[in-house]
Amino acid sequence: MALTQTPEERFADVPDYPYEPAYVEVGDDGARMAYVDVGHESGGDGAAADEGVGDSGTDDSGETFLCLHGEPTWGFLYRKMIPTLAEAGRVVVPDFLGFGRSDKYTERDEYSFETHYEALAAFVEALELTNVTLVCQDWGGILGLTYAADEPDRFARLVPMNTGVPSGDQEMPEEWEQFREFVEGVEELPIRMLIQNTTATDLADAELAAYEAPFHTEAAKAGAREWPDMVPREDGGDGAEMTRAAAERLGEWTKPALVLFADSDPITRPNRDPLRELIPTASEQPDTWVEGAMHFLQEDAGEDIAEGIVAFVERTR
Repeated sequence: MALTQTPEERFADVPDYPYEPAYVEVGDDGARMAYVDVGHESGGDGAAADEGVGDSGTDDSGETFLCLHGEPTWGFLYRKMIPTLAEAGRVVVPDFLGFGRSDKYTERDEYSFETHYEALAAFVEALELTNVTLVCQDWGGILGLTYAADEPDRFARLVPMNTGVPSGDQEMPEEWEQFREFVEGVEELPIRMLIQNTTATDLADAELAAYEAPFHTEAAKAGAREWPDMVPREDGGDGAEMTRAAAERLGEWTKPALVLFADSDPITRPNRDPLRELIPTASEQPDTWVEGAMHFLQEDAGEDIAEGIVAFVERTR
């Protein structure tokens, strides 16, 4: 069970993400998840501590935004949203195992749905997060919504974006199948190409380099290679038993939910209406699309999305 850590100097030139990371041990093998902790409830403008769980100074009455990324990104994806969200509360942005500054297994078979789920659960419990508004996209939603369904007392609201709770028996769009086959077949996984091809905004070289920074070796990309094939689906994937059970519980969700999808993401766009129909309270919020955005809508419309989320929180207090 080989673990590797990305050298911190790889992140020296990351633009617009000045937050110091902290770390939480989330596995029996010592695996750590990195995170940043920002906002007026966090006690600072960076991470809560240099190592372990910091003294955030929060209480149960404060707003906490838990922002979860997906494939093949990391917390950097939320840099355009953090400043606005931080004006309204505490913003906690972790990197999943295998991504960002978090520890990485170098073998694909070390990753599983349960591995990621248990790491997320350990992270949330270690930071004692409550009154959480879950902001999640892609795999951040598959895992985050499943966990929220299991631990509803920790969550005040849901904001799923370009994601879903797959049943394990659905057929996937052709665009997704092409993506998975590409990831399986390519010798070197081109992170910057994957990001730019699914983002409407033309990203600067420094921004694309920031998405490459966590992967100092090809072996460090094992988690990024595994996630596409792990999606629960017909005749494949992992975790379908957990996602199906979560979907049943989300069908009885009573707290506010705001479903935000990009209008130009061919892979997740079909999930939007089923997700709004699944979560009963989603229909109480505006029926809107994020216009001119693709899969990484945080890049294409991050500032506007953050303002919309803050407005959502204010009207549902």
